[in-house]
Amino acid sequence: MTRGKQKEQARERAQKLADKNKGGKSQIGARAAGLKISCPTCKAPVANYKLLQVHMEAKHPKDTIPPESSFTT
Repeated sequence: MTRGKQKEQARERAQKLADKNKGGKSQIGARAAGLKISCPTCKAPVANYKLLQVHMEAKHPKDTIPPESSFTT
């Protein structure tokens, strides 16, 4: 077997690369943590009060926009 040591080195490099990339590049958890406010009408999550205002004006124009103080915790 002439490539025994080369195979082992390649296997080690591949394992190191796999360990480094473990966990992936997904931002699902970070995105979910950033969506803190939900629309009182349709329960759609939004990141902040300004986006809630835009959402309410676009999707629920007849409803009144709740004050910002009702969303602070």
